[in-house]
Amino acid sequence: MSDTSKSSFDPDPPRRNFYGRRHGKTLRQSQKGYLSEDLGELRPRGISLDENPGRRQIDPRAIFGDQRPVWLEVGFGGGEHMVHMAKTYPGIGIIGCEPFINGVAMLLGKIRAAEVANVSVHPGDARDLMDVLPDASIERSFLMYPDPWPKARHHRRRFVTPEHLLPLARVMAPGGIFRVASDIPDYIRQAREEVPPVGFEMILDTDRAWDDWIRTRYEQKALRAGRAPHYLTFRRT
Repeated sequence: MSDTSKSSFDPDPPRRNFYGRRHGKTLRQSQKGYLSEDLGELRPRGISLDENPGRRQIDPRAIFGDQRPVWLEVGFGGGEHMVHMAKTYPGIGIIGCEPFINGVAMLLGKIRAAEVANVSVHPGDARDLMDVLPDASIERSFLMYPDPWPKARHHRRRFVTPEHLLPLARVMAPGGIFRVASDIPDYIRQAREEVPPVGFEMILDTDRAWDDWIRTRYEQKALRAGRAPHYLTFRRT
């Protein structure tokens, strides 16, 4: 299977558009507290141009202070899955990316409640994080119920396009696992078509969830609406 991913770090990333919401309903006072008191400590440093004008690579293992495996969740929504993974696998470190600040606040509340310490939170675009991660530095990644962008003219905004998948393939370690869950058949179709050419092989395509899965609020919403979840697993070649 061909590997067309970028093979080296790009110190001068192109300007890019961002689609989607950054803010939603007014935050509760408790959520504002989570953001002001907890986010600063959990944010990985060296992602923004202000913090890293030379766009130097950051060592994801340094975020957690040891050589543990590092996982990545793209768009963690309300944070249920990310916190569940952190608690289930305390020996790993997991970085979550989410530009929607309401979702970030929800995650921070769950981190407090679960008392997990092996997490890091980037409240922004996953591409900005991947810009500064070294090659082959992530051992597992997750795309759980991403924004479906259902209109055909918006399909290029989906994560399962080369603009996002090529950087992901670059930072994934050989043999690393990439999981995708969605209730949108056309999103699953596009993932099947777009993910393998950038350097992954499909190893699981099923309507049965993984053994370590936790049902998120987005999946519950899909089931209430009568939509069937689907689960894909890819391995970095």
